[in-house]
Amino acid sequence: MNISVVIPLLNEQDSLTELHDWIAKVMQSNRFSYEIIFIDDGSTDDSWSTIMSLSQKDDSVKGIKFLKNFGKSQALHAGFAKAEGDVVITMDADLQDNPEEIPELYNMIVVDKYDLVSGWKKKRYDSVIAKNLPSKLFNWAARRTSGVKLNDFNCGLKAYSNNVVKNIDVNGEMHRYIPVLAKNAGFTKIGEKVVQHQARKYGETKFGMDRFVNGFLDLITIWFLSRFGKRPMHLFGALGVIMFAIGFLFALYLGIDKLFLNTTGRLITERPQFYIALTTMILGSQFFIAGFLGELILRSKRDSSRYLIKQELNF
Repeated sequence: MNISVVIPLLNEQDSLTELHDWIAKVMQSNRFSYEIIFIDDGSTDDSWSTIMSLSQKDDSVKGIKFLKNFGKSQALHAGFAKAEGDVVITMDADLQDNPEEIPELYNMIVVDKYDLVSGWKKKRYDSVIAKNLPSKLFNWAARRTSGVKLNDFNCGLKAYSNNVVKNIDVNGEMHRYIPVLAKNAGFTKIGEKVVQHQARKYGETKFGMDRFVNGFLDLITIWFLSRFGKRPMHLFGALGVIMFAIGFLFALYLGIDKLFLNTTGRLITERPQFYIALTTMILGSQFFIAGFLGELILRSKRDSSRYLIKQELNF
C-alpha cells in the first residue's frame, strides 16, 4: 500500500464527507493505493455515524472510536499502530489542510528519501494576535530548544516513512513535537514543505491559549527527556553535588572560623551563613534522592494503556 492517511478528529461531522471525497479524488487521480484512518477522539456529535457511513461506501475508509476524549497524541498513536502504507500522512479534519499537497509530500519521502516532512503554513488565515504571533514565539522556542530547524512544529499536515511511525512513541501531548521525537530516535533527515492553509469552513476551532501554555511545558518536558530521560541521575546528581558542596564549604568555613579564628564571636546559629549551609545541603540531598527515585522508576516502569478503543471499522 502506498499511503495511509491518519486523521484524528473531535466533533467534525460537517467536514468529514467533503474531506473524504477530496482525499479520494487526489488518491485516485494519482493512482495511489491508500487507506484513510479516521480516529474519533470521543466526539459528542455525529462524527462516528458519518465515518460508519463512509466506511460502508468505501472500503479504504477505516475508523477507530475512542471511549472518550483521550487527546490528539493518543489518537495519532492509535492511527500509527494501524497504518499499513509505505508513507503515512497526517492531517486535521477541519479542511484547513489541503489534500492536494499529498502527492508532493509522498514524493519527498519516497524519491528524496526524507524520514519526515513537516508542512509549513507560511500564509495563515488565523487571528494574528491570538494565534499567529504566539505560534511564532512557540516555534522559535522549539527550534532553539530542540535543534530541529522547522518553521511550523504544530502543522497537522506531515508525511512520514512507515519506519518512523512504528518506532516513535507519541504520548501525553507530544504530537506537537513528533519531529523532535523522530530526531531523538535517530531519524535525522527531516524536511519541510510550504503548504497551503485554508480558512476553517465548518465548526469551531479547538485552539485556545491554554494550548500554548501546555505546549511550552511539554517543550521543557521533551528537552529533559531527550537529554536525561535515560539517565536522570546525571542531572539530579550533578545538581545535588553542586548544592551539597556549597553547603559543606559554608559549614566548613563556619566551623574553622568559630573554633580557631573568632572563638569569642557570635554563635554559629546567629550567622546567616549557617542557614545558607543548612538549606543548600538539604537541597543537595533532595536532588540526590530525586535522581535515585528517577533511576528506580526508569528501571521498573511498565507500559500501560493510554486510551480505550470502543469500536473499529474495516481493520
